[in-house]
This record gives sequence, structure tokens and C-alpha cells, in this order.
Amino acid sequence: MSATTEARTDERILQASPLRKLLGRPELGSVVGAIAVFVFFAFFADSFLRASSLSTVLYAASTIGIMAVPVALLMIGGEFDLSAGVMVTTSALVSSMFSYQMTANVWVGVGVSLLVTLAIGAFNGFMLTRTKLPSFIITLGTFLMLTGLNLGFTKLIDGTVSTKTIADMEGFPSAREVFASTLTIGGVGFKVTILWWLALVAVASWILLRTRAGNWIFAVGGNKDAARAVGVPVTRTRIGLYMGVAFGAWIAGQHLLFSYDVVQSGEGVGNELIYIIAAVIGGCLITGGYGSAVGSAVGALIFGMTSKGIVFAEWNPDWFKFFLGAMLLLATLLNAWVRKRAEATK
Repeated sequence: MSATTEARTDERILQASPLRKLLGRPELGSVVGAIAVFVFFAFFADSFLRASSLSTVLYAASTIGIMAVPVALLMIGGEFDLSAGVMVTTSALVSSMFSYQMTANVWVGVGVSLLVTLAIGAFNGFMLTRTKLPSFIITLGTFLMLTGLNLGFTKLIDGTVSTKTIADMEGFPSAREVFASTLTIGGVGFKVTILWWLALVAVASWILLRTRAGNWIFAVGGNKDAARAVGVPVTRTRIGLYMGVAFGAWIAGQHLLFSYDVVQSGEGVGNELIYIIAAVIGGCLITGGYGSAVGSAVGALIFGMTSKGIVFAEWNPDWFKFFLGAMLLLATLLNAWVRKRAEATK
């Protein structure tokens, strides 16, 4: 056999088969699960396939997906953020109270909220890299501090557990258009959060698959010591990932504020687990180094279909947590099986 023939043979061996590429996709299991959930509720809930119902499902998915996307990137990088849920509320509270107390244009409060929220994310990343403590401990501490600050500052400034109305303040209508408006398409209303969600998925996918930062994220999640040894800026990458979660929390927080005008200081507790569940259902591994932004979006979509499908089917909503837990276990098992099959086809 000639050298040319051997080279061609080697290239064919190195090329991945279409089946291997398909099985190697992190979101494969979640896509299969999403199709199953869709068919299930289409069969058992008569109103599920209505355009208005699908709009409701997409809205529910988007409110989770806006946070699930950056949380997924953080998990691919090998870390967690247990403060993500209450950080959304913190973002809304800062924007509302600053605008009200300073009698400023609402957009000033929105800008201050962005700076404060990003600072919280940077704090999480800085503490993680400097103390070497597990992200579970660092962000659990931040979760508890923010929970107390949300309640304490709201009572101190507003005298109650909720903020004052800012609906009559300058800039509120335009801010509502950006963060909480409804777009009518074909006679059906779709919330603008769906566009925010899709935009985040597109940007996150581009970062992961087309930039050096994406390679850094996978490398840090796979083995941070090995990544540091080959020149990956581990500290900067981890801080950036936490600030990405903070940016998602800012968007979600502004939607919360401009949807309801007032914010309850106790909201958001427990939502961090939902974001993590959506990312895991979407194919992210707890151990890091594996996952995708698209998968987290599909995980959020499964969440939206399940939460609203139960309502459309007129079942007792108490069963929702059961279905969510079952989907988490099934998705984890399916993702493990998919990875084994992908490795077997190498």
C-alpha cells in the first residue's frame, strides 16, 4: 500500500461518522425528551396545540431559559451558582428603589441595577478564585446574604416587603417596551422575553462553538489545572461566567419589574434549582466540561411544556414537581446512555 493510500485511510478513520456526530451532541437526549413531552400533552390536553397555548408555553420557557442559558455555560465551566434565583429579585429591587428614591428616569435605575448585578457576579467569581472554596459554599453564602439584603433593604427604604409603584415615572413606558412588551403575530401575543431568550441562546452558542472563550470554558470545566498549564486564563474565564449569570439575572429582573410594576422582596428563592435542572435536562454534566446552550433552551422548553401542559390537561398542579423530578432523572440517564453510545462508535 502506498504512502498516499495510507494517508487517505488514516483521514477516513479520523473522520467522525454522522451517527457518531449525532450521538455526540449534548442536546440529543433533551430533544428526544421534548418531542415526547410535546406528543404526550398534545394527546392528553385538547387545548395544548392552540396558538395561544403555545404562546403561553413559550413565555413560561423563556422566563426560565433566560437564566438557564448562562447557568448552562457556568456548569460547562464546572461551577454552580445557587444565588441566581434571588439575584433576579435583587436586580429588580435595585432598579425600582433607586428610581423611586432618586426620582430619576427609570432608565437610570435600570443602568444602576446592571452595574450592581454584574458586581455581584464578579464578587462570586472573585471569591471562588481567591478562596479556592467550592462554588456551592461561595454561592450559598451569596444566596443567604442577598435573601437578607432584599428583605432588609426593602423594609428599611419602603417600609414594607414590596417596592413602591414606579409606573407613573419618566421612562417606564419605554422600559416596559424593551423588557415586558407583547408582540402580536397572526393575532397571537408573544412576550418579548422569547426574543431575549433566543438572542441569548444564539450568542452563547456562538461563544461556545466559534470563539477562543468557548474553548476556554470547555477546558476549564474539563480540568482547570490542565487548562491553566496550557495557558488558559482560568481566573478570568470563571469570573466572566459568573458575570454572565448576573447579566441573565439583570434581564430577568427587569422583566419581573416592568411586568408587574412592583416587586416582592421574597421572590426568587428556589428558582436557582429550576435553572440548574433545565441545564441538566438539556445535557449539561454536573462534573462540567460538557453541554450546550441549545440544550439548556430545550430543557427550559420542556419545563414550560410540562408546567403549562398540566394546567391545560386540567390536572392537579401539585403533580408538577413529580413530573419535573422524573424528567430530571430520565434526562440524566438518557444523557449518560447517549455519551456511552457516542464513545462506543469511536
